[in-house]
Amino acid sequence: MTQDSSNDQKATEYSPRNTLEQLKPIASAELLQGRRELQILHGEEVYRLTLTRTGKLILHK
Repeated sequence: MTQDSSNDQKATEYSPRNTLEQLKPIASAELLQGRRELQILHGEEVYRLTLTRTGKLILHK
């Protein structure tokens, strides 16, 4: 195997399998599952997704 084919394999590992699947919206109710707040781990940071009394979403770092 050449170095170029190795690089090609790495590039395809991160390619989306199905672009439409990645763009499909997810309902906030499905994410929150009845809660008012959700913690999201992104790398080593924790974010909070909060549902306000007026029905808006706020992402806090």
